[in-house]
Amino acid sequence: MFMDERKNAYLNTEGKDRPLASPVPAEVVERARLYRLARLRAQMEAADVAALLLYDPVNIRYAFDSSNMMVWTARNPVRYALILNGGPAMLFELPRTEKTARGLPGIDEIRPARIWMFMAQGDKAEAHLEDWAAEIASLVRQSGGGNLRVAADRLEMHAGLALERHGLTVTDGTPLTELARSIKSEDEIELMRWTIRVCEAGMARIAEYSVPGVTERELWGHLHFENARSGGAWLETKLLTAGPNTNPWYQECSDYKVRAGEKISFDTDMIGPYSYCADLSRSWTCGNVPMNDLQKRIYATALEQIHHNLALLEPGLSFAEFNDRSWRIPEAHIPYRYSNAVHGVGMADEWLFVPLHPDWSDKTMSGRFEPGMVVCVESLVAEAGSESVKLETQVLITPSGHERLDSFPFEEV
Repeated sequence: MFMDERKNAYLNTEGKDRPLASPVPAEVVERARLYRLARLRAQMEAADVAALLLYDPVNIRYAFDSSNMMVWTARNPVRYALILNGGPAMLFELPRTEKTARGLPGIDEIRPARIWMFMAQGDKAEAHLEDWAAEIASLVRQSGGGNLRVAADRLEMHAGLALERHGLTVTDGTPLTELARSIKSEDEIELMRWTIRVCEAGMARIAEYSVPGVTERELWGHLHFENARSGGAWLETKLLTAGPNTNPWYQECSDYKVRAGEKISFDTDMIGPYSYCADLSRSWTCGNVPMNDLQKRIYATALEQIHHNLALLEPGLSFAEFNDRSWRIPEAHIPYRYSNAVHGVGMADEWLFVPLHPDWSDKTMSGRFEPGMVVCVESLVAEAGSESVKLETQVLITPSGHERLDSFPFEEV
């Protein structure tokens, strides 16, 4: 069972009423910034594109470490970046917010963004779109050396057509950004370790308040609270449920009042400090009540899956080889299984994605685990009439094997 002394080790040692202050030196952040931009430029060169056009705020943060209303701009195309192959890297910022990006070393020029979405421009949106496309095309022609191929990570259809009317060829930039982001530097890992530290403090708060009568939403709020006050960004999901709400999985937290002895299961999906993701899952009983026999059996099965699949991870192992050797799900649990066994993680969930063995097919992605990748090993175990146990650990692939980056304890069964 989860014991108070284990929980207390993860709360802020300066007191739970204070936020966590990052100890990461400024030079680590600076090196990570330069490394990430160089990774994108290398992928551009390999793909033979003249420019990389970024609208995804996670990719903009990766390229420049520029953070400005990232959730809002994920939905509204009002800021973007253009990285020219052999030329400058430019940020087109939401007008009058340019100050948020000043002084960042990877940005050669900041310009006001041209906003062409209907919400902002109404029946004049098409005219603004043409101005935007003309500016992008002009910049590509100035630096492209005749190459007019532009890779875009996320672009609405009419925007891509506008660029093509101006003579550019638009290709999918997502493979470039995903592959660039998949290999982390030592400095990135240091930033990620700090995000995980903040996440585990939030998990300790959830444990502290896992008492009878608390609602699922109240528990979830403790992770938000610790993340926000310690410099984090947002939570990508609301996956914390208890008792009957844990099965089937993928229900969001509600005003359900948790009863003593019921399982509390959650998946953090937390975008924390420096915009790195801490994607961890744990399950425990409300009120620190000993697990009953069914809960013990389900938990032990989930833990077996985690340990088995974790032990397989090493550089050079192909995804297909991992699948062949991966933990086999007992028949009773198959209808309740999770969507994947392993997935990549960085500034968010990212490439790669290895499904569970029942879902493997000839259309499953190919690839190998490489040093510098960070992946999450997942387990979700339930059966008819049981609660769900959700476990997940975050793992660095090293030159000689693997290293767990999280240390928040699993329950003792």
